[in-house]
Amino acid sequence: MPAPRTLEALARHLSALPASCGPVRLVGVDGHAGSGKTTCARQLAALLEGAPVLHLDDVAGHEALFDWTERLTSQVLRPLERGRSARYGVYDWVARARTTQAVLPPAPVVLVEGVGAGRAALRPSLACLLWMDMPSEEAWRRGQERDGPAQRGFWDRWIPAERAHFAADPSRPFADFLVRERRERQGWYEVCGRTGEAPVSPVNMTLRIAQGG
Repeated sequence: MPAPRTLEALARHLSALPASCGPVRLVGVDGHAGSGKTTCARQLAALLEGAPVLHLDDVAGHEALFDWTERLTSQVLRPLERGRSARYGVYDWVARARTTQAVLPPAPVVLVEGVGAGRAALRPSLACLLWMDMPSEEAWRRGQERDGPAQRGFWDRWIPAERAHFAADPSRPFADFLVRERRERQGWYEVCGRTGEAPVSPVNMTLRIAQGG
């Protein structure tokens, strides 16, 4: 078995992948709500010299929890394919409106994190897909603890919507790596292949992420 590899090694691996969306290596970070996607993406971005991160929460909205493929394609993927900066409206979940605009440059690596980042419509544009491999009930519990009682109504709507989404359009079976939190050390993760077996090649590596929140 190869020696465990670090997050730095994973970042080097991602940087060496062929471009997948114009000049960009687009990396998806998917998983259940509350599973640690944002933390993973933030740590990887820092090691990738400040790689841009697109949060799918900014693209979705109350009336389009998962119906955002067309918006993402037209506003983000098409410009990146042409080597141009993408501009998209950022949804304010409190104001319930797109109140600002974000600019996403065609950097060598761009991370897309959020529930549904590995959906079928996006996978042809991805260079790599990570799945945060935490059971749904555990992830949702953590997410609800994070958001507090004020968001209870939102979660009551979100959970059945997420279930329906992954039943119709699963991401996990297509992930290049499964990222699992190591229970003996809170906030650290281990990466293995889709089968759940130990890494057997240079691109299957152990990923340890010090949780940043």
